[in-house]
Amino acid sequence: MHKNKTNVMIVTIAIFIATFMSAIEGTIVSTAIPTIVGDLHGLNMMSWIISIYLLTSAMLTPIYGKLADRVGRKPIFIIGLSIFIIGSALCGLAQNIAALIIFRALQGIGAGAIMPVSYTIIADIYPLERRAKVLGFNSSAWGIASVVAPLLGGFIVEKLSWHWIFFLNVPIGLVTIWLIWQFFDEERKTSHTPIDYWGSIWLMLTLLTIMCAIQIMEKGITLLLVSLFIIAVLCFWLFIRTEKRAVDPIISLDLFKNKTFNVQNIVAALVSGFLMGFNVYMPMWMQGILGLPASMAGFVLTPSSIMWVIASLFAGSLLVKYQPRLILFWSLLILVIGSFMLAIVPETTHFIQFLVIAAFIGIGFGMVITTTTVVSQNSVTKDKIGVASSFNTLCRTLGQTLMVSVYGIIINLHLASGVQQYHDRGVTSDMMSRIVNPQTAEGIPAKLLPTLRHILYSGLHLVYYVSVALMIAALLINVLADRKHIKKDSAV
Repeated sequence: MHKNKTNVMIVTIAIFIATFMSAIEGTIVSTAIPTIVGDLHGLNMMSWIISIYLLTSAMLTPIYGKLADRVGRKPIFIIGLSIFIIGSALCGLAQNIAALIIFRALQGIGAGAIMPVSYTIIADIYPLERRAKVLGFNSSAWGIASVVAPLLGGFIVEKLSWHWIFFLNVPIGLVTIWLIWQFFDEERKTSHTPIDYWGSIWLMLTLLTIMCAIQIMEKGITLLLVSLFIIAVLCFWLFIRTEKRAVDPIISLDLFKNKTFNVQNIVAALVSGFLMGFNVYMPMWMQGILGLPASMAGFVLTPSSIMWVIASLFAGSLLVKYQPRLILFWSLLILVIGSFMLAIVPETTHFIQFLVIAAFIGIGFGMVITTTTVVSQNSVTKDKIGVASSFNTLCRTLGQTLMVSVYGIIINLHLASGVQQYHDRGVTSDMMSRIVNPQTAEGIPAKLLPTLRHILYSGLHLVYYVSVALMIAALLINVLADRKHIKKDSAV
């Protein structure tokens, strides 16, 4: 029996739900990280809980994008969601940090399909003049999730167990699969062009070795570190060599001849790096320094998400009238100022002040992410939209993965130094793991709490000084590149 043509409204809702699932996953996990660390005593492994998810997602993203162009959006979207659901269920069953990290890797393999294929489906079912507004509407899922997640996540973490935050993805994912299966009808695609398996393998090995190298950098320059970087360079060379010869490359090297495409993706990567620093470490600041419960700590992200939604919708309207470089300039300037504010605020800063800063930063996030997504799609031909969307997502994910590792190294080295400095006062590494969760912090001697919080505070400041550097770099790249290359006709 032949299915009816695509129900645009229902498919849009399904994509909205999938985005909501991704959004609530990120917010709840970020809120729960201090509790997980406090429970499992794994502060030194904290970055792996996030980075392994991002790494596996990044590795598979370009492959999903290519398969979406070749096989079809529908089957790839459903396969990705199915893997994500299985991974989420297993994360919920994890009883130790090693198992959690492994299952987060599986979860990431599925997540690699969700965002890029969602963007591609939106590009398929909406004309160019409406696409930016729909992307802005889809971003509202982040705003809704930011309101729901702290309440729900805080309740689950405090009243049940952090394991349950992963189970939420199962029913949401199943509903999304059913909606896409029933109401998204696309023309069946067939292609006899050989799949670029070797290109995919070399790309994945390149990303894997780079990420592993970054994770062990805090141990200093070792033979293993040097070996990993050499392997990464070799794999990258083999990837380039393979792509030049492939009939249908996993990532067409011709894309990188487009200056607009390059600028948008570099900026997206840098901003996503700062986004990770904001989403992961602000809840830690709220719980570890201000002593707020998880339910309240998560709310520090809410103003950012709400303003992200509003700014995304606003960006859609601006893209019709103005050059992308102008929109990006003012948006990035906002993020430069916002990151600098986080880098200089005193330890005694009130929770309300953080909400104001978060709202300000959210405007920049919403403008930049929407602009870079739409313009990167519009800078390629229709047959390459899937690859362009996946590469944009890949760049954002790589930015997040690299920076969460870098931030983790900064935090771990600083906390280790702080423990050594105040060891004679009775400060231990275990105490640093416990201080980030108000519940586990209760067992720490009261006289040591100010010292522990000051160590954590100075470490978080280092994170945001690095974020300032990232945003300045993004601003300069946009200004310098656009002087010569980006013209009005690249705008949507």
